[in-house]
Amino acid sequence: MARKPRGAAKPSEMTTEEAVRMCREHVTVPLWPHTGKALGWSRDKTYTAARDGEIGGLIEMGGSKRVATAWLRRVLGLDGQVAA
Repeated sequence: MARKPRGAAKPSEMTTEEAVRMCREHVTVPLWPHTGKALGWSRDKTYTAARDGEIGGLIEMGGSKRVATAWLRRVLGLDGQVAA
C-alpha cells in the first residue's frame, strides 16, 4: 500500500478542492470522504444518498464503496474541463 505524503490531509480533513482534484486524477474514489466532500455533503448525507440510490456511479466491493469519477465529474459539471 502506498504511503501518504508527509503533510497530506487526513480524509476527515479533506477540502472540497482536494476531493475535486482526486476525481480528476482517478477512475474511482471512495464514497467518503472524496465523493461526499466534492458534493458538499456531510458523511451521513453521503451514505444516505448511496443507500437510497441517489449516487449513480456507486461501485460496491465487499465492504468498500467507491464512486466512478466519470459520474462525479458529470454531476459537478467538470466534464468539459481539462485537468491542470
